[in-house]
Amino acid sequence: MCIVVTYDVSTETPEGRRRLRRVAIECKNFGQRVQKSVFECNVNEMQYEKLIRRLLDIIEKEEDRLRIYRLTEPKEKHIEIYGVDKTVDFDEPLLV
Repeated sequence: MCIVVTYDVSTETPEGRRRLRRVAIECKNFGQRVQKSVFECNVNEMQYEKLIRRLLDIIEKEEDRLRIYRLTEPKEKHIEIYGVDKTVDFDEPLLV
């Protein structure tokens, strides 16, 4: 399943800046960054649950926000991209 993970982590304190880095690293483990605080991830159900658990362990629920969107397949039918697109399609050959 394709999901979009977005987050807004409070960075007013050193702990907040650390949480922000940890959330980004965790998201990179499951997908690719498409904007500063937006990741697209292709995960199975087990990976999805694992990602959610890890992110909820990191964020501070009273200060931060986390949103996850499940995209309807086929995602190409529901995603429109304008401007520079630096995403990598890992289902296609990676040769340039």
